[in-house]
Amino acid sequence: MIRAHFIEGVLRTWVVMLFAVTLAALSTTNLHASELHFEFGNPAFSKQGYSSHVLSIEQLNYSRQRDVEKDKKSADAAAQREIDNTTINKFIKNVESRIYANLSKQLVDNMFGTNCVNTTEITCETSGTAVVEGATIYWVRDDTTETISLTVTDETGNVTTITVPIGDFLF
Repeated sequence: MIRAHFIEGVLRTWVVMLFAVTLAALSTTNLHASELHFEFGNPAFSKQGYSSHVLSIEQLNYSRQRDVEKDKKSADAAAQREIDNTTINKFIKNVESRIYANLSKQLVDNMFGTNCVNTTEITCETSGTAVVEGATIYWVRDDTTETISLTVTDETGNVTTITVPIGDFLF
């Protein structure tokens, strides 16, 4: 009995498969195909739009290089600011500033005669020279024209002259 059921199941499977194959063979349609056509997407190979492609690549390379240089300059500037903002450097700048302020006050006092030597007659210096960090500062007082000329010559030879009228100031 089991054998009969087995054979019956196998036959049923063969019949279903034969029916499916026959149905598939009868229902097939004609397939149509076209020729494959291939084009390069990269303009470097197709030569159409090649110049704009090359310009785009060059612009990208230039922008990247400029960004790298800008980042390097920014990092260098940040490192220099960090060095400049240490406590010892702030202290040194403060001391330098006070020294230069004192030197300029002494120079102005000598130029305008506020520190004249008091002997039997009051005498004031009429000229003076100082060298500060390679720059020569020369001043001369001309009582006939009532002016003081201040000439600063830096180490490269650039000359700056300032003429100040004495009579317009009251000290």
